[in-house]
Order: sequence, then structure tokens, then C-alpha cells
Amino acid sequence: MKRRNIVGALAAVAMMAASHAAAAADKIAVITPYLAQPGTQFYVEAFQAKAKDFGWEVNVVDTKGDVAAAIARIEDAANQKVSAIVINVDPSQVAAGLEAAKAAGVPVFGMDAGATPLLVTNVTSNGYSMAADTAAYVTNRIGGKGNVVMFVFDAFPPVQQRGVIADTIFKNNPGIKVLDRVTPDVQDGGIADSRAKMEAILSANPEKGAISAVWAAWDQPALGALQAIEAAGRTGEGIVITGIDANPQAREAIGKGGNFEASMAQDFKGIGATVADAVKRHLSGEKIKQGVIYVPTKLITSANVNE
Repeated sequence: MKRRNIVGALAAVAMMAASHAAAAADKIAVITPYLAQPGTQFYVEAFQAKAKDFGWEVNVVDTKGDVAAAIARIEDAANQKVSAIVINVDPSQVAAGLEAAKAAGVPVFGMDAGATPLLVTNVTSNGYSMAADTAAYVTNRIGGKGNVVMFVFDAFPPVQQRGVIADTIFKNNPGIKVLDRVTPDVQDGGIADSRAKMEAILSANPEKGAISAVWAAWDQPALGALQAIEAAGRTGEGIVITGIDANPQAREAIGKGGNFEASMAQDFKGIGATVADAVKRHLSGEKIKQGVIYVPTKLITSANVNE
């Protein structure tokens, strides 16, 4: 009888411990308006994989291009007293939400966001070096002269930085003229609107050689521009296209040896995993001193696209 009581007591203790562990599982909110972007999908998937290993509960919130809604979702997560919040959005545009998280004592981390004292840290690629590499590639390929079309997105700090650096490099070459600086609609990912805008630019500049290159701050506009050039029958003009991200579609296009010649490979999975590691370090009591943590990148061309 005593043995049964002891076994029963041990089982009860084990159940209570398991219940306590489940109740104590850290809850993490990941909030982004940009889940339609392949890069963001890779970040989030890698974060989720690490979170599973850590035993966390992760709630991914996609506001589908609505930045204002992201503020409300950050405030909701803060009120729910989650263990941490991860954002993939311009911190300056969601400052009210970040202030609410600070007041609630909930730490917030950037996943390819932007630097601000309201974040514990921001994990990203070095946008300055990526833009410098691709803009320099364009400059060298066109011999330092010609008309360049730029696709930018100044509303998002990591991408805005790329445009600033590319602008500087092109301005440093008197023979290069920025023919147009385009901000595409990104709600569907950016390819369709970039194609439409590039088609209009091609129509306005019908002469062979009127456009020497397309520099895109990420791959979707580069792919849209490529589609427009192909549809217009102008692939033979030697218009050089570069992007940033080296996503699967971009790699496929580069591998074909056509107009899309180069892109910067970001380690998206590395960014997501590094954010998870940073969250874990913080929750374990470590003070993270780096306001920005950079993950390495690599220039992809037809020479190494299959590596």
C-alpha cells in the first residue's frame, strides 16, 4: 500500500513539474509587415527552428504591409507580457509600440530592422558593404559611364542604407547618370510593380544604349526589371542588372548568364538563428553590448552561383 502511495506521489510530482515547465515556456512574438518577402520568410523559419530547440512558444504576426498595424501588435504582445518581441520593421515607424514594450519590461530585438536604443540589438547584414559591392560591380561593368535605373525602398532602414551608398558611388563617377530612382509597391513582394515601372522607363527610353544598368536594393525589383527587359525584346542591349539577397529566383536568373549578373547573398537563416541566440543570451541574463550584430554576406555571379 505504501509503495503504491509513493509511486503515486512521484507521478504527481512529475506531472506537476511537467506542467510547471510547460507553463514556464518562454513566449516570443515575431512581428513583421513583410512576410511576403522571401528573405523575411527565411529569417522567420530559421528563428522558429532555433526556438523549437530552446522550447519556446513562437507566435508569428504578419501585418501584410500595414506598418501601423505592427504598432498595435507590438503593444498587444507587450500587454500579454511575452518573454520577448522580435521585429522586422523600421523601429522609427513603430516607436510607440517599442515604448509600450519598454514600459512593460518586455525586451525587443531587431531581425534585419534598424538600430535604436529601444532594441536590445539588431541582427542584420552590412547593408553598406552589400550596396558598395553591387554598385561597384555595376560601375565596373559599364566602364564608369551610362544611365542607371535604381530601385530603392527608403521606408525600411536596412534597404534605405543600401540606396544611400549606391547613390554615393554613382555620384563619384561623373560619367554615370541615375536616370530614375524608383520605389516599387512591395505588398505583393515587389516583382509585379517593379516590372510595370521598368516597362514605363523602357518605353520612355526606346533607344538602344539609353539604359546601361539596373541597380536594385533587393532581388524582387531586379527580377521585375528583368521580366520587363525580356518582354520588351531588349535583352541584347547588354543592360546589366544587379540585386541584393541572392534568393532562389535570382540565383536561377544569374545562372542563365543573361542580364541579371550579380546579387549579394545574405545569410537569411544565419540572421534568424543569430536573433534567436541573442534572445536566449538576454533571457539567460547576459548583457548584449553590440547594438548591431552583422552576419557575413557574399557576392554571387555566374562564376559561383552553383557553389
